[in-house]
Order: sequence, then structure tokens, then C-alpha cells
Amino acid sequence: MRADPFPPNWPLRIGVGIAVLYVAYASTQLGLDADRLLRGFGEGGRFIARMFPPNFARWELLVEGMLESLQIAVLSSVLGILVSLPLGLMAARNLSPIWLSAPTRGVIAVCRSLHYVIVAILFVKALGFGALAGVAALTVASMGFIAKLFAEAIEEISMKQVEAVRATGASAGGVLLYGVLPQVASRFIGFCIYQLDSNLRNSTLVGIVGAGGIGGTLFAAFKRFDYDFVCAILLSIIALIFLAEVISGRIRAALR
Repeated sequence: MRADPFPPNWPLRIGVGIAVLYVAYASTQLGLDADRLLRGFGEGGRFIARMFPPNFARWELLVEGMLESLQIAVLSSVLGILVSLPLGLMAARNLSPIWLSAPTRGVIAVCRSLHYVIVAILFVKALGFGALAGVAALTVASMGFIAKLFAEAIEEISMKQVEAVRATGASAGGVLLYGVLPQVASRFIGFCIYQLDSNLRNSTLVGIVGAGGIGGTLFAAFKRFDYDFVCAILLSIIALIFLAEVISGRIRAALR
């Protein structure tokens, strides 16, 4: 008797069945129903109708908030990248001993474990309201993202080039400069551009919890039921993100 070339994968089937049953159970526990969803669509339509036409009369306040968000994004990206460089090198297991790479990876994991909004709330409590809390929160988020990807990129390099540079008697700095960085430079630049783009979006959100930027202006407009100004802010944020996406895309294309 010939063996079945495609035997059933029972562990996978059981796992999928358990997942489907849990989704059905969770849906009953959260009060999800079609009537509530339909009512929500109706309320959403009336809410959107109140947002138009957008009101740009207070453009000075809008520009001030957008510039602050841009400054928060740039500063946090630069600081996060500068700290991530040594963290990534120390976390790479092919370059650093285990007693150094293991705790460094623990620090990176801590930076990645909390959402940046939660970190922003903590910094607002510690540093007070304003842009400083936003810069600190997004710097921590940048460290967790860039350092992890940089360490993984270093672990994928060819050690032959590193050993060749070491054979010339180069110092540790020379090995990094001529043996490691040339192999990961393009990827690292891509990571940095992506993080700057991400921080630009995130900087518009941390202001909602008091960490500066256009998010604070947006939240204040919501509390005043000033929905036409809310629409103006949202359109401005979308335009800024689209512009950043175009610029980052051109930079990535130029680096290929």
C-alpha cells in the first residue's frame, strides 16, 4: 500500500480549530453585534459631515504644532540612531562576547516592550508636559527598533572580510570601520530613514498625552468640538506624511 504523499497535518488542523473557537468566544465576550456596528456607521457619517468644510483660519496654531512635531521627530531620530550604533554593535553575537551581547539585548528588549504612547505617558509624569517628554519617548522607541535591526544586520555579515582586516593588524576601530560598516552601511541608512518616517507619524500622536506636537492641538480641538479645525489638522498631518514618504522614497532609490 502506497503512503499518502500529502498526509494530514493534525497539529496544524487542531491549532486552527482552537483559534477559530477562541475568536468566536472572544466575539461573544466583547459585545460585538451587527446592530451596534450599523449604528456606529451612522454616527460616524454624521461626525464626518460636521468636519467639512475644513477651517484653516487658525493656520498659525496649525503651523506651530506641525513644526514642533517635525522637530520632535528629527531630534528623537538623531538621538536614537546615535545611541543605537553602539548598542547594535554590542548586541551582535558574532562580534561581542555573550557577557556583553546578552545584557545589551535585554536593554533593547525593554525598549521594545512598551508602546511609545505608554513611554510618553511615563515621561510626561517624570518630565512634565511638553516636547521634551515626546523627544525622550520617541528616542527610546528608536533605540529599540534601530538597535535590534542593526544587530541582526551585523550578525548576517561575512566574517571573511572582518578576518581579512584583522589580519592586517588593524585596531578594533579599524575592523569596525573597514570590515563591518561597509557591509551594513546601506541597510543601516535604510533603517534610519524608515525610523525618521515612523517618528514623524508617531510625533503627531504623543502630543495627545501631553508630549508636545500637533497631537496636543488636535486633542484640544476635539475637546472644544471644533471639528472643522480638526479636519484641517488631519489634512495637514496627512499631507506632511505623504511628503515625507515621497522624500524618503527618493532617498532610498538614490541609495540603491
